[in-house]
Amino acid sequence: MVAAVAAASVAYHLWLVFTGLMPNLISRPVHLAFALPFVFLFAGEQRAMPRLSGYAFFAIGLVGCLWIALNRDMLVDQYGALEGWWQRAVAIGLIVTVLEMARRAIKLALPAVAVAALAYGLLGQYLPGELGHPGMPVDSFLGTLTIAEGGLWGPLAGVSVNVVAVFVILGAVMSAGEGGEAFMTLAQRLAGRLKAGAAKVSILASAFFGSISGSASANVASTGAVTLPAMRRLGYPASFAAAVEATASTGGQIMPPLMGAGAFVMAELLGRPYADIVTAAILPALLFFFAVWIAVDRFAARYGLKAMSRDDIPAVRRVLRLAPFFLVPFGLLLFVLFAMGRTAQFAAAIAIFASGALLVTDARYRPSLRRWASRLHEAVVTAAGQIAVIASIILCASLVIGVLNLTGLGIKITSLIISLSGGELWAALLLTALACLVLGMEVPTTAAYVICVSVAGPALQELGLPPLLAHLFVFWYALLSTITPPVCGTVFIAAGMTGAPWMSVAGHAMRLGLGLYLVPLALVVEPALIAPAAMPAAAFAAAAKTALALWLVSRGVIAADRPWIERAAATAAGLAILFVPLSPYLAG
Repeated sequence: MVAAVAAASVAYHLWLVFTGLMPNLISRPVHLAFALPFVFLFAGEQRAMPRLSGYAFFAIGLVGCLWIALNRDMLVDQYGALEGWWQRAVAIGLIVTVLEMARRAIKLALPAVAVAALAYGLLGQYLPGELGHPGMPVDSFLGTLTIAEGGLWGPLAGVSVNVVAVFVILGAVMSAGEGGEAFMTLAQRLAGRLKAGAAKVSILASAFFGSISGSASANVASTGAVTLPAMRRLGYPASFAAAVEATASTGGQIMPPLMGAGAFVMAELLGRPYADIVTAAILPALLFFFAVWIAVDRFAARYGLKAMSRDDIPAVRRVLRLAPFFLVPFGLLLFVLFAMGRTAQFAAAIAIFASGALLVTDARYRPSLRRWASRLHEAVVTAAGQIAVIASIILCASLVIGVLNLTGLGIKITSLIISLSGGELWAALLLTALACLVLGMEVPTTAAYVICVSVAGPALQELGLPPLLAHLFVFWYALLSTITPPVCGTVFIAAGMTGAPWMSVAGHAMRLGLGLYLVPLALVVEPALIAPAAMPAAAFAAAAKTALALWLVSRGVIAADRPWIERAAATAAGLAILFVPLSPYLAG
């Protein structure tokens, strides 16, 4: 049963790529309908009450989705106004179902934010002062959120169904075959013989795997299963080993070409091709991993960390034999996306078929239909489950964005940010960073980015930041909570895998992940960093300057064996270099 529904979900999302446009009030409700069983029926709850309530929510959600899809033509003419008790029941049922989906998939925080937003939409007219709103008819409010494209079925849902789902399938298919092993062997071959080789293998493997998974937690669990035992076996301190994996895995969400669901949402919100987002993100992502790399070198000197044993490093022959398992799909993806100029989802679909064909063989190129069927089964079940989780996040966040747009609260918060910052860009950036950190503590990265950029993005743009730069700044800082206490998801996972105290892991991770805190600031100082195609000389000069700054700050923060005055001087010099723009000198 699970496999059949999963196959239908995967087939549906691939079918959408090749069949042209389908009305949004059909494609998006069907997307939710396919997500429902993986949250309510197949999620593993064995207790009686959760199982029974799961069936109830599944039935309510399925009826609502199918009714909207089947009555799309009638609903378009209603312009978001509910008519009669049945439509009200459908609207309320869908909202409650989506809230419960998010609660089951990602805990309570995001649905709590959505409930607060809904309460504001219904009762905000009773609030005094500027934060109140004039009020609106309940039928229009609920109808816009559920039977029109102003809430559940808005642009974010379109990103989930049309783009994110396809890339999730690609990651699942590549991981089901030899793709993951190919990344790992390449990383071991490239970095294993270097100082602190096992840690550097973790960095490269996390960058490679993160580029197809887009999930920091999945990255820790998958690459960490190999890299953490290797580091511990070589005598690495448990807290340091866990921190390396947690920090490097965080970078997977900012590493092109996939970058997680947030990048596709960014392309939709900005109305720009996904290729533009990838191009803008590549140098900042490389700077992040450079910062982690040099930080590992610092710790290697402190702990006396050596290279990996020759016996643990794969032979060149094995690396070359495994290379096609990621070069073929990745090469096709990039060729179709950049050389042919096709959409991101079309490029991903072509790569999926190539990866699917490669599932038939193992690392020795021995074909087996039984192996192909088993791997395909694993891939479609994994993909459908991940699609459901992402749909739960994005659809719940869509409710929040719908309320912000309907009530004008987003504009009011934007004005408040500008007012509190005194019209100063750097003060507004600080307020935005704090908001991202607080919201990201409990809300997944994509949702934190969407909500923060909806309210803070316009303020940053009004203060002079270009739209793409504002979105990238918020996107990066939405990741802060992955390694920053008190809620640091990747740190908890990695600490659990090594048995290290999580606070010690977080302390190491924050120093290893200096780039996560500093690179977004460098983007504001040096906008050329996100324009390597338009101004390559300026972009690479800015990248070199930022790399020097990161090297100096890392030396100051980590080199505990040096005198404090030397460390303070290195940190101050690094920050000075970071915040002094190159553009006046380049212009001169």
